[in-house]
Amino acid sequence: MSRRPALVFCLPLIALCLGLFSQAFADVEPPSVSLYQGMEWRSVGPFRGGWSTMAVGVPSEPNTFYFGGADGGVWKTVDAGLTWKPEFQQGDSLSIGALAVAPSNPDILYIGTGQPEQSRYDTVEGAGVFRSDDGGATWRPLGLSDTRHIGRIWVDPRNPDVVVVAALGHIFGPNDERGVFRSEDGGKHWQKVLFVDANTGAIDLAADPAQPDVMFAATWQGREWPWFAYYIPQ
Repeated sequence: MSRRPALVFCLPLIALCLGLFSQAFADVEPPSVSLYQGMEWRSVGPFRGGWSTMAVGVPSEPNTFYFGGADGGVWKTVDAGLTWKPEFQQGDSLSIGALAVAPSNPDILYIGTGQPEQSRYDTVEGAGVFRSDDGGATWRPLGLSDTRHIGRIWVDPRNPDVVVVAALGHIFGPNDERGVFRSEDGGKHWQKVLFVDANTGAIDLAADPAQPDVMFAATWQGREWPWFAYYIPQ
């Protein structure tokens, strides 16, 4: 009974605050169309990297971007796309499923091989996770090779050695090396922190930038069959 007056008292305050915020936003003029009407999309390549579902930039270097190809390795530009340079051509798999730049140190990059999205019967499997400490010039393997297809990599903004990987696993059958894996030593050792079952892998990750310890993971049962072929009606 003692709580009801407090609720009755708070509700008018909430309404008053909402009214003040609404009025404040109403008084803000919308941006001028001239600020963006001249903007348009343009192709910047790279034209030999294959299709992709990922491109990441470096906030502290506005002209630096990385592109991961479904079967074309990693490409880098330092001039906003005018020129591109291949940065990952020496691995056992050039299929890139995930690419992440450490927020606290842009020279540290992680890639997950094996492109899982838009899965196909002719999909290319990966060879695990790789790390670069020199902006993509050289790479070293970090294991998780039997995950085959990695959908997302998240790097802790406070510590570049804390990294989380979402691994789909085998496309054509069940396996146990799938789910979410976490490392606290830059990929030297991995701990499986989320495992649903041998047929369900992890495909995506998201964390609250203000509270990086709060994380969400998306899982997926993706399966292809080696005898399946696409049929296109004539």
